Amino acid sequence: MDAVISFLFILTLAPVAPLESSFRAVVERVLGDTRIFTGEEVRLRCSVPDPHGSRWDHQWFKGSEKLVQTGEPLVLWKVRVKDSGKYYCRGVRDTAVGNIYTLQSLPVEINVDGGWAILQVPSQPGLVGKTLTLTCRVRGNAPIHERILYRDKVEIMKQSGPHFHLNNLTLGDQGMYSCRASWNQDRRTRSVLSVDASVQVLEVLTQPILEIVEHHFQMLRLICHLQYNAHPPAPPIIYYFYKNDQRLGTATSENRDLVKQSPGRYSCKAKVPQLGISRWSEPTSFGQVAAVNLSPTQ
Repeated sequence: MDAVISFLFILTLAPVAPLESSFRAVVERVLGDTRIFTGEEVRLRCSVPDPHGSRWDHQWFKGSEKLVQTGEPLVLWKVRVKDSGKYYCRGVRDTAVGNIYTLQSLPVEINVDGGWAILQVPSQPGLVGKTLTLTCRVRGNAPIHERILYRDKVEIMKQSGPHFHLNNLTLGDQGMYSCRASWNQDRRTRSVLSVDASVQVLEVLTQPILEIVEHHFQMLRLICHLQYNAHPPAPPIIYYFYKNDQRLGTATSENRDLVKQSPGRYSCKAKVPQLGISRWSEPTSFGQVAAVNLSPTQ
């Protein structure tokens, strides 16, 4: 009997894992930018996409450190360089069985600059064929007469205004960007240079890769893998599957198809009709295939 009581006592002392819901909190900026000067303000908002409309409180984190601030929004007043970092939030709700927590949000990164010039870049990567706008900001109200944009330390654009538009983006536009601003003061030309900021450019639709998986009952499962980077709301993708340059079945919104197992060279095509984009996979052989030079016809 004593042994049973001791066992129950140990169980009561054991730490209980916090209850976690399947919801993931979402953090977004409602004031300020991801790159700002010291002394400015950033305001972040936390929300929980709960279809049941339950009320959630909010906890905030900078990296792995839990902040004393709770609720929403999180306001960072007169930021300093040490306030730079990745900020997260999560929802918490008090229930009859204890606190329930959401999954932690994806981060919002804040970079606080103590210098005189900042190159602000969008938080989302640019897309091939689209336009990306970069902004060269200068602390104070200096009468700027020239701004220069650099990519990988090479000058690519010069103008007086703060906004640089990179039109018809290509993958070659990726790189580390900075800007220089110059103005005249006290009969002297003053010039300031920003720190580098990374610009990433993605294809709207990457080249598909066809995976062939042997299935039951002498069948093959064809899976067309790709990355689709269109900004929401993204128009639908239509998939086509081919064997020896001959289309199998009808077009489908699913990236997979089940076909009868037989040797051949298989490929797939992904098409976004609303964007006028289509990409082919490289042919993939299954079984003993005759050495015939086959290529899909667009």
